[in-house]
Amino acid sequence: MRPLFGGLIAAASFVLTAMNLFATPVESLYELKVNSLDGQPVDLGQYKGHVVLVVNVASKCGFTPQYAGLEKLYLDYKDKGFFILGFPSNDFGHQEPGTPEEIAAFCTSKYNVTFPMFEKVVTKGDGQSPVYQFLTTGFPAPTWNFCKYLVDPNGKVLKEFPSKVKPDDKELTDAIDAALKG
Repeated sequence: MRPLFGGLIAAASFVLTAMNLFATPVESLYELKVNSLDGQPVDLGQYKGHVVLVVNVASKCGFTPQYAGLEKLYLDYKDKGFFILGFPSNDFGHQEPGTPEEIAAFCTSKYNVTFPMFEKVVTKGDGQSPVYQFLTTGFPAPTWNFCKYLVDPNGKVLKEFPSKVKPDDKELTDAIDAALKG
C-alpha cells in the first residue's frame, strides 16, 4: 500500500506543477480581484485607466501619521484620475492587529481616510497576497509598513517607494505627475 500512496503523491505533484506551468501570469494589477475592508468583492479592473498608488498600511507604526499625507495626496489628485489603495498588513512588528471594523474606525476617526481600503493582506513570504505577488515581480517586497508602489493606467508597476518616502515627497509627486501625463 505504501508504494501506491507514494505514487499518488508523485502524480498529484506532477499535475500541480503542470497546472502552474500553464497558468496565465497576471500582467496587470487591474486583472486582480480583492475584498474591501468591509469584506465586499472588488474588481481592481475598475481602476484601469487611472494612476494608482498601492500602500501597505498599519495603525500602530511610526509611519502611521503618513495616513494624513496620503489622504491629502488623494484629495489633491483624485480629480486627475489618481487613486490610493490601502492594504492593511500585520507583517511588520505586528503593527496592524485590528479587525476590519477597528481599522476602519481608526482610519476615519483619526485621519478622515476616504481613499479605498481593503482587507488585511500578507505582503511578503508565505501566503503573500496576489496583489503583492504582482507588485513585487521586478520590484522589492516591502521591508516595512507604508511602502508605496506607483502603478500606471495599464496596471504596470512604475516604481516602488520605501516607507521613509512621505506622501508629499517631491520624488513621489513628480512621479505621479509624470504618470498622469502618460
